[in-house]
Parts: sequence; structure tokens; C-alpha cells
Amino acid sequence: MQKLTPVLISCLLVFGVAACDNASKTSESAPNNPNEAPQSPNVQTTEASQKDAQSEVRRKQLDADIRAREQRNNATGGDTQRAEGDLSSEVRSKLEANIPKGQLTVEAADDGTVTVGGTVNNQQELAKIEPLAKEIKGVKIVIVKATVAPPR
Repeated sequence: MQKLTPVLISCLLVFGVAACDNASKTSESAPNNPNEAPQSPNVQTTEASQKDAQSEVRRKQLDADIRAREQRNNATGGDTQRAEGDLSSEVRSKLEANIPKGQLTVEAADDGTVTVGGTVNNQQELAKIEPLAKEIKGVKIVIVKATVAPPR
């Protein structure tokens, strides 16, 4: 046993040195200066992201998400147990899917009142807000405080 202890300790030390020797794997992708701010995306990346956010696929995803939430709410007792955040999130998703270039904020109250603020690009989009918001189960009153402001 006395001869086996130094061999075990030596093996552990050799193993530890070998394991710690490969530090380049963890620091290879790290920036040279950790205090450096991340690079902002270029124009092409920004435009591609914006097109993706406004795409038909994104609208379908948002509509599917809304339908799934409504089904979940129906299964759990409907709007009586819905949180304010859920209602405002559902309305926001619906508006994003149908008014993609609008800059809208949504606030919901316990009584089903939804207030929509912000800006849209034209009068047609402004007119869409109330009917779209009322499509969400649990919305009783829609207060539209949004205004028309053409894109910059």
C-alpha cells in the first residue's frame, strides 16, 4: 500500500497537468479585450433581420402562437384565469403580425381593457388596430392612443 500511494498521486498530478494544458480551447473564441463592446451588425444583417421579422412565415408563427394560447386558455378556464401580461402579449403578437412596421405598445387591465399606443405608418394601419385587438379572446374594450407617423 505504501508503494501504491505515490503512484496514484503521480497519476493524478500527470492527469491534472494534461487536462489543464489545453487552455487554448476555452480562450480561442474570446475577445482580446473583455471590456470591448460587441460589434454592431452591418446594414445587410439588419435589413435581413427586419425582412425576416416582417415575413409571411413570421406572421404565420405569431398567429399559430396566438391560437395555441387561446386553446390553452380555453383548457384552463378561459379568460377568468388569464394574467394581464398574457392578454397584452397576445394582442401585441397579433398587431406585430398584421402591422409589422408599426411601433406599438400594448397595456392590458384586469377588466379586458387594452390600451394601444405608439405609431403606425398610415391611416389604414391605424384603423386595423381595434378590430385586430378585439379578435383576441378576453379583450372587451380597445383604447387606441396610437398616431400616424410616416417612416423615417
